[in-house]
Amino acid sequence: MPTGARVDPYRGYRFRIELDGIDRGGFREAAGLDSAQPPIEYREGTEPLTVRKLPGLNTYSNITLRWGTTDDAALWEWRKKCIDGKVERKNGSVILIDDAGDEKTRWNFHNAWPTKWTGPSFNATGNEVAIETIEIAHEGVEKA
Repeated sequence: MPTGARVDPYRGYRFRIELDGIDRGGFREAAGLDSAQPPIEYREGTEPLTVRKLPGLNTYSNITLRWGTTDDAALWEWRKKCIDGKVERKNGSVILIDDAGDEKTRWNFHNAWPTKWTGPSFNATGNEVAIETIEIAHEGVEKA
């Protein structure tokens, strides 16, 4: 007996990235959207033989973006500013898109800056696309 309309989950291959002032929207992969709050164990001498677990600080993993190398150098230039000691923080979003091209979910991250850039690997016997990677540190992510 049917219980209602079927609702399929969204596919993970349709997404785009928005970064303040950088128009490069297409990426091969975006990873690292998570948050954690590790517990702090605490016990005083007069308490029973069980530790209390207190909430610790919120932490966020770095976001990793991968894309095929092109003439677009905007992300490298952003990283280069950090290398030169002029850290420029940006806000950004990872946006999930449905098959019709409509925005479905958005994860916003704040005060981000590129902490690591990795250039492509080369192999004269292969036929893979040259992939660049940038790792972005940030101070919080929220699902909008």
